[in-house]
Amino acid sequence: MSAVTSSLTPEGAPLPRITLHQLAEALRQAHVSVTCHGDEASAVLGMTVDSREVEAGNLFVCKGAAFNPSYLASAAKAGAAAYLCSESDYDGLASAAPHLPCLAVSDVRRAMALVAPEVYGHPERDLRIVGITGTKGKSTTAYMLRSIFEAAGMDTSILGSIETDDGVEHYESHNTTPEAPELWRHLWNTVRSGRSIMVMEVSSQGLKYDRVLGVPFEIAVFLNIGRDHISSIEHPNFEDYFASKLRIFDQCATAVVNLGTEHADRVLEASRAARRILTLSAIGEDVADVQAQHIVLNPTGCSFDVVVRGVMAAVSSDNSAAPCHTSHIDLGIPGLFNVENALAAITCAQLLDVPEEAIRQGLAQLRVPGRMEVVASADRRVVAIIDYAHNELSYQALFSSVQKEYPGRRIIALFGAPGDKAIERREALPRIAGQYADLIIYTEEDPAHERVEDICAELASHTPAGVAHVTICDREKAVAYAIHDAYAHNGESVVLLLAKGDETRQHRGDEYPEVKSDLALARELIK
Repeated sequence: MSAVTSSLTPEGAPLPRITLHQLAEALRQAHVSVTCHGDEASAVLGMTVDSREVEAGNLFVCKGAAFNPSYLASAAKAGAAAYLCSESDYDGLASAAPHLPCLAVSDVRRAMALVAPEVYGHPERDLRIVGITGTKGKSTTAYMLRSIFEAAGMDTSILGSIETDDGVEHYESHNTTPEAPELWRHLWNTVRSGRSIMVMEVSSQGLKYDRVLGVPFEIAVFLNIGRDHISSIEHPNFEDYFASKLRIFDQCATAVVNLGTEHADRVLEASRAARRILTLSAIGEDVADVQAQHIVLNPTGCSFDVVVRGVMAAVSSDNSAAPCHTSHIDLGIPGLFNVENALAAITCAQLLDVPEEAIRQGLAQLRVPGRMEVVASADRRVVAIIDYAHNELSYQALFSSVQKEYPGRRIIALFGAPGDKAIERREALPRIAGQYADLIIYTEEDPAHERVEDICAELASHTPAGVAHVTICDREKAVAYAIHDAYAHNGESVVLLLAKGDETRQHRGDEYPEVKSDLALARELIK
């Protein structure tokens, strides 16, 4: 996937031209201190935080502890019309672009989130936006919703950890929730491409650092909470991570809460900030507005009945007096944990006026790229499951589900851990995998600025005693080793290729070179 057009060559209405004076006034009204250096009448057209993406007329944002003045000089050379920076950095940056006007502010992150909707002409006013947060399941739920909308003939934008598609730009994502200028560009692209719905994953980082500040979520979904992204460079502790996630309710109209999550009482308490709260559950003893019953699992999918109550019954049955309404769902991907994701998607779709038949059809024909993808040998002796599972909560759900759905099989698990973040995974993932796997293979997974060898050594050091494991840093070779080992084993095997799914890039240093995806490799090697 690749970007298909420039943000400044619109298919519909062009970007508005807005002056620095107008932006400064918007910041002052939001109680952000701002000083304009240069001509306040200067106008900007679009904005970016990446000097490599600057286009003529852009407002360039100078942010980050590692920001170098040379980035500003490069932005000016590329045609930036003005820049935004911290008041404390202005003196050090002014010489890099002496003729460029500047907005110097007290809080760069908050400021760029506040000016972005102004720069992009408030596209949110023409959109219905669904925000999905949780430790696991965000991508799957987003794709479920998109599949439902497609079945209903509704073209929908999606923004998340797998893919960015706003109707104008389409590419493989690098961040779950992008920085505010990029996010608002995608909202604007969605409007000008003629779409009216944006489905987006909302990360804890996106909430903590104001990337989604000002985005009005018509629906905010809270799927679950577990330990993840806890490190000195992300969230210092679980409380910070959890509190960041809960902020999504501060900017939504309807909150959709999974009663099966840990700390459900606290999630429900926080959800009171929304105008309306709806609940869902795949657990029999919980009584929810949207509930799954009679769940039947199989290796390629599952089926269940959906019972909706109260206001949701009125929505789904077109009968305001209906006490409840029941429908049957055949879900096109396996896993008990995906029933909760499907309930969230069903709830959102009904709230957005999607017909029941389209909901059933969309979930039945669902495919999530790289999510619970099954590649099997002709005799099914070797089965590979390719999945994006990458944290403690998703590992617990995936491994327990695989053990139930493929009883008695030898389990081979291949995974790594990302560099520069989520350090706690290096202890948690081997511990959980070691409870189920007969062989663990440690390999590359977006090492960023760390050495793959060092990350794998740390993973290996946390392998439970007695669990066979091997390190193969080259991921392509590691996948080949895993599948060869499965074929060499006399009995039946299941190979879990985890975290990278259908991704075709590895994050190495500051680059994202192309690689073969786990899914492509499995299809090549399993016959």
